[in-house]
Amino acid sequence: MQEQADKQFKLGVLGGGQLGRMLIQSGINLNLYTKVLDPDPSAPCSNLADEFVVGALTEYKTVMQFGEDVDVLTIEIENVNTEALEELERQGVKVYPQPSLIRMIQDKRTQKQFYRENDIPTSDFFLISDKKELEDFKNFLPAVQKIGKGGYDGRGVLKLKDESDFEEAFDAPSVLEKLVDIEKEISIIIARNKKGETKAFPPVELVYHDANLVDYLLGPAEISEEVAQRAEEIATDLVNKMEFVGLLAVELFVAKDGKVLVNEIAPRTHNSGHQTIEANYTSQFEQHLRAILDMPLGSTKLRTPSAMVNVLGEPGYEGKAVYEGLNEVLAQEGIYVHLYGKLYTKPHRKMGHVTIIDEDKDKLLEKINFVKENLKVITKEIENGND
Repeated sequence: MQEQADKQFKLGVLGGGQLGRMLIQSGINLNLYTKVLDPDPSAPCSNLADEFVVGALTEYKTVMQFGEDVDVLTIEIENVNTEALEELERQGVKVYPQPSLIRMIQDKRTQKQFYRENDIPTSDFFLISDKKELEDFKNFLPAVQKIGKGGYDGRGVLKLKDESDFEEAFDAPSVLEKLVDIEKEISIIIARNKKGETKAFPPVELVYHDANLVDYLLGPAEISEEVAQRAEEIATDLVNKMEFVGLLAVELFVAKDGKVLVNEIAPRTHNSGHQTIEANYTSQFEQHLRAILDMPLGSTKLRTPSAMVNVLGEPGYEGKAVYEGLNEVLAQEGIYVHLYGKLYTKPHRKMGHVTIIDEDKDKLLEKINFVKENLKVITKEIENGND
């Protein structure tokens, strides 16, 4: 790291959202100089990065120009121009995760094919080109249709119970997955560096919001040791078969028949790992930096049981954000508020998260409900020219 510092080592990050913001916050402790690209001039990273460039993440020329003077280039969002990343890699820029893997993960169709070809347990599926093809799979219902490209945070996912749902189906290349009888949804985040060292965080349990976003999570997940071990085995097998470098979030289903199945993966820091900042020896953000800089990976052990509540924009409000109940929440012991620096709210927009730590699970649940009931992101009308 000293040699890198002498040469003004520069880390490039594609994406300036909240994940990039928290990555920079960890990078400051390692004296990292960061350069960030994002299309939004007021993105959460805009006032934290050493260099902030406004531009499209999907535009070849923009990404090429951005990456030409960085030593290592990484991402905080998958929707980036992989052709540019592949060319930068050919020119000697270290790009992690590898562009070929980002390209594969960008499309849920190629994701699922990778699982099948590499014996990674996942739900049964078929690939379809448009919704007309659904007529050929009536006997496969109930199923879930996932649009191949572009879906995120619950968008692009539709449950098909019977033929009456076909009319509302996506008319685009998609994956048709057999509906799993789910006991729990869990996530396990695993890091791998270039040397092949891997370390997984203990699995967490996900509870979803009505809008298909994670409402809150519990760490560690309330699962058997056998299921936890199986989840880690699957995640480790997956990153090794991919030869992945960086941090990979692996979302899994624990089926009622006991099977553990990969649902989806994300090649970056992830919403299901935010609680690691307070609850684990190493945060997911520091771990990602360690992995892509080929440093020793940090301990992933738990310091304490935890929960994480997403702070979402309230329905019916759109405009300049006001955080109602913030003082009441801050007055509680073991509650840590992380706001993302977003000036404007809209319904279900991720505006921040709250980590809760407590050795007592009942108290954790009480504090989760307290946060949900008291911390609201709303707007207030402007009166007499003042907010």
